[in-house]
Amino acid sequence: MERSGVDLFNNFYKDKRVLITGHTGFKGSWLSIWLNALGATVIGYSLDPYTMDDNFVVSGLKCKVIDVRGDIRDYNKLLDIFNMYKPEIVFHLAAQALVKESYKIPKETYETNVMGTLNVLECIKNSATVKVSIMVTTDKCYKNIEQIWGYKEVDPMGGYDPYSSSKGCVEILIDSYRNSFINPKDYRTHGKAIASVRAGNVIGGGDWSKDRIIPDCIRALKENKDIEIRNPKAIRPWQHVLEPLSGYLLLASKMYEDGVSYCSGWNFGPNSDSIVSVGNIVDKVIKEWGHGKCKDVFMGNEPHEANILKLDCTKSKTYLKWFPKLNVDEAIKLTVDWYKNYNDKDVFDLCASQIKSYVNKTI
Repeated sequence: MERSGVDLFNNFYKDKRVLITGHTGFKGSWLSIWLNALGATVIGYSLDPYTMDDNFVVSGLKCKVIDVRGDIRDYNKLLDIFNMYKPEIVFHLAAQALVKESYKIPKETYETNVMGTLNVLECIKNSATVKVSIMVTTDKCYKNIEQIWGYKEVDPMGGYDPYSSSKGCVEILIDSYRNSFINPKDYRTHGKAIASVRAGNVIGGGDWSKDRIIPDCIRALKENKDIEIRNPKAIRPWQHVLEPLSGYLLLASKMYEDGVSYCSGWNFGPNSDSIVSVGNIVDKVIKEWGHGKCKDVFMGNEPHEANILKLDCTKSKTYLKWFPKLNVDEAIKLTVDWYKNYNDKDVFDLCASQIKSYVNKTI
């Protein structure tokens, strides 16, 4: 794949050393593919993929990046990787990222998300080479009061469930390290820039996580079963995985050139026409797949999940000139296309083709 077809960043990433935690995960694998295509040297640090059908596995990424398996809770091993590969840019994505799972394993969720992030921050603080760090959290980090307007970056952190709460804690932790050790006011001394990024409900090919609506849909459709929906009326900001990744990559490139102006939290969510209900998303997946049925299985005793959640992305649009390119129907089409074709096509080329199509799309 030629960089000219996938590069929105003026050749910035060519030959940069980039560390991605969580590179075997859904978002991490897509980010690794994009950075590989941009000519970066990608160092990945992560646990094993969730399934053998995950995007990381079927795209053959293991042979295209420096693939290191490890737990972000293992500080000494993580520090060894920083010292060995000397990254210039860090994208921290590794996490326990499932709301429902966090009710089952709250201790592990906090250990991974909070203490794991603390380890990454310590490595960044002590690194002689890191210049830019993008810390990926979630839209669920905000204290959700079920408001009908979007949350802004200055709104309070919070979280009802252990996952959301842990990510609210992570945001506070990042802000503390930025103030205490990597303060933009002292940039000339330490030479580091750090930002946190929050995206909506991200969809796309290669995600097989449990208790996520798109993987649940695909598993049911492939087995000719009804798609079971727990909360069809819940409203979420849906976006294709390439949308927030384009924002993360753009932000990192700007931080590298200007280490003071962009050190804060940033929202990367979809336009308002892509903030729709879970039931609406399932209907769109069925239509794009060509057949299928859904069934409401809400029992009234499920663990708490937010009913409505929206992001206000005015800051990113104003200061980064970042804008979503895809509406929800286009995001669903790209997603379903991946699942229809991953068994028969070269998956790396399939992903690269979708990235190229995204980059070349006009808003």
